[in-house]
Amino acid sequence: MTLNGHCDPRFTPVADAFSALFEDPQERGAALCIQIGGETVVDLWAGSAGKEPGQDWQADTLLNLFSCTKTFAAVAALQLVGEGRLDLDAPVARYWPEFEQAGKQNITVRQLLCHRAGLPAIREPLAPEALYDWSTMTAALAGETPWWTPGTEHGYAPITYGWLIGEVIRRVDGREPGAAIIARTAEPLGLDFHIGLDDAQFHRVAHIARGKGNLGDAAAQRLLRTMMTDAAALTTRAFTNPPSVLTSTNKPEWRRMSQPAANGHGNARSLAGFYTGLLQGRLLDEALLAELTREHAVGEDRTLLTCTRFGLGCMLDQPSVANATYGLGPQAFGHPGAGGSIGFADPERELALGFVVNTLGPYVLMDPRAQRLARLVGDCL
Repeated sequence: MTLNGHCDPRFTPVADAFSALFEDPQERGAALCIQIGGETVVDLWAGSAGKEPGQDWQADTLLNLFSCTKTFAAVAALQLVGEGRLDLDAPVARYWPEFEQAGKQNITVRQLLCHRAGLPAIREPLAPEALYDWSTMTAALAGETPWWTPGTEHGYAPITYGWLIGEVIRRVDGREPGAAIIARTAEPLGLDFHIGLDDAQFHRVAHIARGKGNLGDAAAQRLLRTMMTDAAALTTRAFTNPPSVLTSTNKPEWRRMSQPAANGHGNARSLAGFYTGLLQGRLLDEALLAELTREHAVGEDRTLLTCTRFGLGCMLDQPSVANATYGLGPQAFGHPGAGGSIGFADPERELALGFVVNTLGPYVLMDPRAQRLARLVGDCL
């Protein structure tokens, strides 16, 4: 496999391991970017971006980053807090009056941001096309009853997070959520990152496909078993309602929509640049960054059926939990995306890492490919 880009000689073992990923015949394309103290020390890409042979991964290839998008949304919300326009501990209904119904009058913005609001899924089955209709989805969530007493437990909101946080941002900021988030995060840092992709950029987007034959770890198998056997379970509803959630990744309408939980499009460079921006105080001041990365929820996750640990819109490291560590320092924070893409920061090393792939793995939290590369980075340092 031919690697493109550059790598500081100190990190040659990382480049070798990145190249070795392609020894698996199912591995199609990937990119890796590592920044330390704001300096890019690794910027590599290789493999195939397209569905057909000959469509090589380019320096400017984009792909759907799934839940890596959530931290961008959370940072935009915290900027509104810093401007005095949003209060983390105020009821969501202060900003979104329709939200007050069905026992949600006391749910706070903070609870939305850290997955403790009890709204990871919608019970009533929705039509596939509802996915692309912002008003339909926000109205459904405004009418939804929490799955547990808000604030008492936590459960990851894989897709509803985007409408919940996005609608709060829309009401307070005044712009559409994707536009507001990009203006507040990607644009100031000059990042090639998009929530609501313009058709003119579609030619740059990598085709995403699932790997075959790997059932993943125990957590992944537990999740899959629940989804295959209980159609009404919270977990199943969270990932399959609307049913188009799992089948839309490569569709034009998915790329165009603004869904700040799951359809940000970017690359490894944009993820590393985002976390470098956070470490350098360019997006949030010290107090708000501390709030973003402070533990707000930890323990058994009602949705993912495994142990998770959250700040506000970011996933915190669990060094002793094999499927939940970034592979570097215990203060690491960031967010994985479905199938293997990931962006995170290790404050102790002033390090930001972005890793993206278009062959999706089956893992629920951290993908072993990214963990292996991150551990090698630590060894090199």
